[in-house]
Amino acid sequence: MTHLTKLTDTYTLANGVEIPIVGFGTWQTPDGDVAKSSVEAALKAGYRHIDTAAAYGNEESVGAGLKASGLKREDYFLTTKLWNADHGYEAAKKALDTSLQKLGVDYVDLYLIHWPNPAAFRDNWAEANADSWRAMEEALEAGKVRAIGVSNFRPKHLDELLKTAKVTPMVNQIFLNPSDLQPEVVAYNDAHNILSEAYSPLGTGKIFEVEALQKMAERYNRSVAQIVLRWSLQHGFLPLPKSVHEDRIIQNGQLFDFELSHHDMTLIDDLHGVAGLATDPDTTNF
Repeated sequence: MTHLTKLTDTYTLANGVEIPIVGFGTWQTPDGDVAKSSVEAALKAGYRHIDTAAAYGNEESVGAGLKASGLKREDYFLTTKLWNADHGYEAAKKALDTSLQKLGVDYVDLYLIHWPNPAAFRDNWAEANADSWRAMEEALEAGKVRAIGVSNFRPKHLDELLKTAKVTPMVNQIFLNPSDLQPEVVAYNDAHNILSEAYSPLGTGKIFEVEALQKMAERYNRSVAQIVLRWSLQHGFLPLPKSVHEDRIIQNGQLFDFELSHHDMTLIDDLHGVAGLATDPDTTNF
Protein backbone atom coordinates (compact mmCIF):
# COMPACT_ATOMS: atom_id res chain seq x y z
CA MET A 1 0.00 0.00 0.00
CA THR A 2 2.99 2.31 -0.43
CA HIS A 3 1.08 4.28 -3.07
CA LEU A 4 -0.69 6.06 -0.20
CA THR A 5 1.49 9.09 0.33
CA LYS A 6 -0.60 11.87 1.85
CA LEU A 7 -3.89 12.81 3.52
CA THR A 8 -5.33 14.14 0.28
CA ASP A 9 -4.85 10.86 -1.63
CA THR A 10 -8.21 9.41 -2.55
CA TYR A 11 -10.21 6.24 -3.01
CA THR A 12 -12.65 6.31 -5.93
CA LEU A 13 -16.28 5.48 -5.10
CA ALA A 14 -18.47 3.36 -7.39
CA ASN A 15 -19.83 6.48 -9.15
CA GLY A 16 -16.37 7.95 -9.78
CA VAL A 17 -16.41 10.47 -6.90
CA GLU A 18 -13.04 10.74 -5.16
CA ILE A 19 -12.96 10.56 -1.36
CA PRO A 20 -9.84 11.44 0.70
CA ILE A 21 -8.45 8.28 2.36
CA VAL A 22 -8.53 9.63 5.93
CA GLY A 23 -11.49 11.56 7.32
CA PHE A 24 -11.68 13.75 10.41
CA GLY A 25 -14.40 12.50 12.77
CA THR A 26 -16.55 14.77 14.94
CA TRP A 27 -18.61 12.25 16.93
CA GLN A 28 -18.77 13.33 20.60
CA THR A 29 -17.12 16.63 19.72
CA PRO A 30 -19.09 19.27 21.67
CA ASP A 31 -21.02 21.85 19.70
CA GLY A 32 -19.67 25.39 19.77
CA ASP A 33 -16.06 26.54 19.86
CA VAL A 34 -14.61 23.05 20.38
CA ALA A 35 -16.17 21.65 17.20
CA LYS A 36 -15.40 24.77 15.20
CA SER A 37 -11.74 24.98 16.27
CA SER A 38 -11.07 21.23 15.89
CA VAL A 39 -12.41 21.29 12.30
CA GLU A 40 -10.24 24.35 11.60
CA ALA A 41 -7.21 22.59 13.12
CA ALA A 42 -7.84 19.47 11.02
CA LEU A 43 -8.08 21.46 7.79
CA LYS A 44 -4.94 23.40 8.74
CA ALA A 45 -3.16 20.06 9.34
CA GLY A 46 -4.02 18.91 5.82
CA TYR A 47 -7.19 16.87 6.27
CA ARG A 48 -9.66 17.44 3.45
CA HIS A 49 -12.45 15.13 4.58
CA ILE A 50 -14.77 16.02 7.47
CA ASP A 51 -17.38 13.64 8.87
CA THR A 52 -20.38 14.74 10.94
CA ALA A 53 -24.04 13.76 11.45
CA ALA A 54 -27.35 15.34 12.39
CA ALA A 55 -27.27 13.22 15.57
CA TYR A 56 -23.96 14.72 16.70
CA GLY A 57 -25.69 18.04 17.26
CA ASN A 58 -22.68 19.98 15.95
CA GLU A 59 -23.43 20.58 12.25
CA GLU A 60 -23.61 24.38 12.66
CA SER A 61 -20.22 24.51 14.41
CA VAL A 62 -18.66 22.14 11.87
CA GLY A 63 -19.99 24.45 9.16
CA ALA A 64 -18.51 27.45 10.96
CA GLY A 65 -15.12 25.70 11.11
CA LEU A 66 -15.26 24.93 7.39
CA LYS A 67 -16.11 28.54 6.61
CA ALA A 68 -13.40 29.91 8.90
CA SER A 69 -10.78 27.76 7.15
CA GLY A 70 -11.09 29.94 4.04
CA LEU A 71 -11.09 26.84 1.82
CA LYS A 72 -13.31 26.79 -1.26
CA ARG A 73 -16.26 24.42 -1.05
CA GLU A 74 -14.84 22.15 -3.76
CA ASP A 75 -11.58 21.78 -1.83
CA TYR A 76 -12.95 19.59 0.98
CA PHE A 77 -15.12 16.49 1.25
CA LEU A 78 -18.06 16.68 3.68
CA THR A 79 -20.22 13.84 5.05
CA THR A 80 -23.36 14.01 7.18
CA LYS A 81 -26.02 11.45 8.10
CA LEU A 82 -29.76 10.88 8.28
CA TRP A 83 -30.88 10.37 11.88
CA ASN A 84 -33.21 7.62 13.08
CA ALA A 85 -36.23 9.87 13.67
CA ASP A 86 -36.17 11.04 10.04
CA HIS A 87 -36.56 7.76 8.16
CA GLY A 88 -39.10 7.77 5.33
CA TYR A 89 -39.36 9.62 2.02
CA GLU A 90 -40.64 13.07 3.03
CA ALA A 91 -38.83 13.11 6.38
CA ALA A 92 -35.50 12.23 4.76
CA LYS A 93 -35.85 15.00 2.15
CA LYS A 94 -36.56 17.52 4.89
CA ALA A 95 -33.73 16.24 7.11
CA LEU A 96 -31.17 16.66 4.32
CA ASP A 97 -32.31 20.24 3.68
CA THR A 98 -32.01 20.98 7.41
CA SER A 99 -28.47 19.57 7.49
CA LEU A 100 -27.44 21.61 4.44
CA GLN A 101 -28.80 24.74 6.08
CA LYS A 102 -27.01 24.07 9.38
CA LEU A 103 -23.72 23.26 7.64
CA GLY A 104 -24.06 26.38 5.49
CA VAL A 105 -23.43 24.51 2.22
CA ASP A 106 -25.34 23.86 -1.01
CA TYR A 107 -24.43 20.17 -1.13
CA VAL A 108 -22.70 17.45 0.88
CA ASP A 109 -20.28 15.04 -0.73
CA LEU A 110 -21.66 12.00 1.08
CA TYR A 111 -24.99 11.38 2.80
CA LEU A 112 -25.51 8.22 4.87
CA ILE A 113 -28.42 6.46 6.57
CA HIS A 114 -27.00 6.43 10.11
CA TRP A 115 -28.62 3.21 11.43
CA PRO A 116 -30.58 0.49 9.59
CA ASN A 117 -33.11 -0.47 12.23
CA PRO A 118 -34.10 2.35 14.61
CA ALA A 119 -36.29 1.43 17.58
CA ALA A 120 -39.18 3.52 16.22
CA PHE A 121 -39.17 1.64 12.89
CA ARG A 122 -38.45 -1.87 14.14
CA ASP A 123 -41.63 -3.33 12.59
CA ASN A 124 -41.06 -1.83 9.15
CA TRP A 125 -37.35 -0.95 9.02
CA ALA A 126 -36.81 -2.31 5.50
CA GLU A 127 -39.64 -0.24 4.04
CA ALA A 128 -38.48 2.87 5.93
CA ASN A 129 -34.93 2.41 4.58
CA ALA A 130 -36.26 1.93 1.04
CA ASP A 131 -38.29 5.16 1.29
CA SER A 132 -35.35 7.11 2.76
CA TRP A 133 -33.08 5.74 0.05
CA ARG A 134 -35.45 6.86 -2.70
CA ALA A 135 -35.25 10.42 -1.32
CA MET A 136 -31.45 10.12 -1.24
CA GLU A 137 -31.30 8.84 -4.82
CA GLU A 138 -33.33 11.90 -5.88
CA ALA A 139 -30.97 14.18 -3.92
CA LEU A 140 -28.06 12.55 -5.76
CA GLU A 141 -29.71 13.25 -9.09
CA ALA A 142 -30.49 16.84 -8.05
CA GLY A 143 -26.86 17.49 -7.03
CA LYS A 144 -27.63 18.04 -3.33
CA VAL A 145 -25.31 15.12 -2.58
CA ARG A 146 -22.45 13.70 -4.63
CA ALA A 147 -22.55 10.18 -3.18
CA ILE A 148 -24.88 8.17 -0.94
CA GLY A 149 -24.31 5.34 1.46
CA VAL A 150 -25.17 3.73 4.77
CA SER A 151 -23.74 3.25 8.25
CA ASN A 152 -23.95 0.32 10.68
CA PHE A 153 -25.63 -1.86 8.02
CA ARG A 154 -25.11 -5.62 8.14
CA PRO A 155 -25.49 -7.89 5.07
CA LYS A 156 -29.19 -8.59 5.79
CA HIS A 157 -29.96 -4.85 5.84
CA LEU A 158 -28.07 -4.29 2.61
CA ASP A 159 -29.80 -7.27 0.95
CA GLU A 160 -33.18 -5.71 1.75
CA LEU A 161 -32.12 -2.26 0.53
CA LEU A 162 -30.80 -3.66 -2.75
CA LYS A 163 -34.22 -5.15 -3.55
CA THR A 164 -35.56 -1.65 -4.32
CA ALA A 165 -32.43 0.52 -4.69
CA LYS A 166 -31.61 1.91 -8.13
CA VAL A 167 -28.19 2.97 -6.83
CA THR A 168 -26.03 0.64 -4.72
CA PRO A 169 -24.66 2.33 -1.57
CA MET A 170 -21.16 3.61 -2.24
CA VAL A 171 -20.03 3.54 1.40
CA ASN A 172 -20.82 1.57 4.55
CA GLN A 173 -19.45 3.35 7.63
CA ILE A 174 -19.03 0.83 10.44
CA PHE A 175 -17.32 0.30 13.81
CA LEU A 176 -14.02 -1.03 12.48
CA ASN A 177 -10.76 -1.37 14.38
CA PRO A 178 -8.38 -4.08 15.63
CA SER A 179 -10.95 -5.07 18.26
CA ASP A 180 -13.65 -5.80 15.68
CA LEU A 181 -12.75 -6.44 12.04
CA GLN A 182 -16.38 -7.29 11.14
CA PRO A 183 -15.17 -9.75 8.45
CA GLU A 184 -18.65 -10.67 7.15
CA VAL A 185 -19.66 -7.04 6.67
CA VAL A 186 -16.34 -6.07 5.07
CA ALA A 187 -16.50 -9.08 2.71
CA TYR A 188 -20.03 -8.07 1.69
CA ASN A 189 -18.93 -4.46 1.14
CA ASP A 190 -15.98 -5.60 -0.98
CA ALA A 191 -18.17 -7.90 -3.08
CA HIS A 192 -20.55 -5.03 -3.86
CA ASN A 193 -17.92 -2.33 -4.45
CA ILE A 194 -18.95 -0.56 -1.24
CA LEU A 195 -16.12 1.27 0.56
CA SER A 196 -15.67 0.29 4.23
CA GLU A 197 -15.29 3.45 6.31
CA ALA A 198 -13.99 2.91 9.84
CA TYR A 199 -15.59 4.92 12.62
CA SER A 200 -14.01 4.61 16.08
CA PRO A 201 -10.83 3.45 14.26
CA LEU A 202 -8.98 3.77 17.58
CA GLY A 203 -11.59 1.76 19.47
CA THR A 204 -12.99 3.63 22.44
CA GLY A 205 -9.69 4.64 23.96
CA LYS A 206 -9.16 1.13 25.34
CA ILE A 207 -6.95 0.36 22.36
CA PHE A 208 -4.22 2.55 23.86
CA GLU A 209 -3.93 0.21 26.85
CA VAL A 210 -3.12 -2.88 24.72
CA GLU A 211 0.44 -3.92 25.57
CA ALA A 212 1.12 -5.51 22.16
CA LEU A 213 0.29 -2.20 20.47
CA GLN A 214 2.34 -0.17 22.94
CA LYS A 215 5.38 -2.37 22.21
CA MET A 216 4.82 -2.15 18.48
CA ALA A 217 4.50 1.64 18.65
CA GLU A 218 7.86 1.77 20.46
CA ARG A 219 9.47 -0.42 17.80
CA TYR A 220 8.24 1.82 14.99
CA ASN A 221 8.84 4.99 17.02
CA ARG A 222 5.18 5.95 16.51
CA SER A 223 2.10 6.55 18.62
CA VAL A 224 -0.37 3.70 19.14
CA ALA A 225 -2.90 5.80 17.20
CA GLN A 226 -0.56 6.06 14.21
CA ILE A 227 0.04 2.29 14.24
CA VAL A 228 -3.68 1.51 14.30
CA LEU A 229 -4.58 4.11 11.65
CA ARG A 230 -1.81 2.82 9.39
CA TRP A 231 -3.18 -0.72 9.89
CA SER A 232 -6.61 0.55 8.80
CA LEU A 233 -5.19 2.10 5.62
CA GLN A 234 -3.19 -1.02 4.77
CA HIS A 235 -6.45 -2.98 4.95
CA GLY A 236 -7.96 -0.58 2.42
CA PHE A 237 -10.35 0.93 4.99
CA LEU A 238 -11.01 4.64 5.34
CA PRO A 239 -10.41 5.61 8.99
CA LEU A 240 -12.15 8.59 10.63
CA PRO A 241 -9.98 9.50 13.64
CA LYS A 242 -11.45 12.05 16.01
CA SER A 243 -9.59 14.35 18.39
CA VAL A 244 -10.06 17.83 19.82
CA HIS A 245 -6.34 18.30 20.60
CA GLU A 246 -4.36 20.01 17.85
CA ASP A 247 -1.14 18.06 18.49
CA ARG A 248 -3.00 14.73 18.19
CA ILE A 249 -4.96 15.91 15.15
CA ILE A 250 -1.63 16.62 13.43
CA GLN A 251 -0.04 13.36 14.62
CA ASN A 252 -3.03 11.25 13.48
CA GLY A 253 -2.46 12.53 9.95
CA GLN A 254 1.22 11.55 9.85
CA LEU A 255 0.80 8.03 8.48
CA PHE A 256 2.69 7.98 5.22
CA ASP A 257 6.39 7.64 5.97
CA PHE A 258 6.25 4.13 7.43
CA GLU A 259 4.64 0.79 6.66
CA LEU A 260 3.62 -2.10 8.92
CA SER A 261 5.11 -5.50 8.13
CA HIS A 262 2.87 -8.42 7.18
CA HIS A 263 3.73 -10.02 10.53
CA ASP A 264 2.63 -6.94 12.48
CA MET A 265 -0.56 -6.60 10.42
CA THR A 266 -1.47 -10.19 11.35
CA LEU A 267 -0.60 -9.56 14.99
CA ILE A 268 -3.02 -6.59 15.06
CA ASP A 269 -5.71 -8.61 13.23
CA ASP A 270 -5.63 -11.09 16.12
CA LEU A 271 -6.58 -8.51 18.79
CA HIS A 272 -10.30 -9.32 18.50
CA GLY A 273 -12.34 -8.10 21.46
CA VAL A 274 -9.63 -6.06 23.23
CA ALA A 275 -11.61 -2.81 23.03
CA GLY A 276 -15.26 -3.72 22.60
CA LEU A 277 -17.34 -4.92 19.65
CA ALA A 278 -19.74 -3.28 17.22
CA THR A 279 -23.24 -2.49 18.50
CA ASP A 280 -25.91 -4.83 17.11
CA PRO A 281 -28.13 -2.51 15.01
CA ASP A 282 -31.15 -4.78 15.51
CA THR A 283 -31.21 -4.47 19.29
CA THR A 284 -30.47 -0.76 19.82
CA ASN A 285 -32.92 1.25 21.93
CA PHE A 286 -32.61 4.42 19.82
